[in-house]
Amino acid sequence: MKKYIVIGAILITGMIFAQAPKPQLEAVGNKVKATYFYENGQVQQTGFYKDGKLDGKWVSYDKEGNKLAIAEYKKGEKVGKWFHWNASTLSEVDYSDNKIASVKNWKKEAIVNVD
Repeated sequence: MKKYIVIGAILITGMIFAQAPKPQLEAVGNKVKATYFYENGQVQQTGFYKDGKLDGKWVSYDKEGNKLAIAEYKKGEKVGKWFHWNASTLSEVDYSDNKIASVKNWKKEAIVNVD
């Protein structure tokens, strides 16, 4: 009986500490495109690195594949307009000098698709 308890504990520990899937990395010009995944295989986020720093457009998704956010980086700093979706609102966050300059919120009824 002890043997089965030990084996069960090992299996449960292995499941708890299982690592998330490794990101998919792809060279695109002078950048590296990174795609991160959830355990269920859905894309969690995609974006680019340049010289080891976040650079360009990043898009995040929930576990069902719905878009959660669009972000923009330049040399690792937050720039431009970021968009965040949730169940009832769309938030537009405008960054300047890596700091929030303004925030606008829209209710779900007024949301227009942004790509």
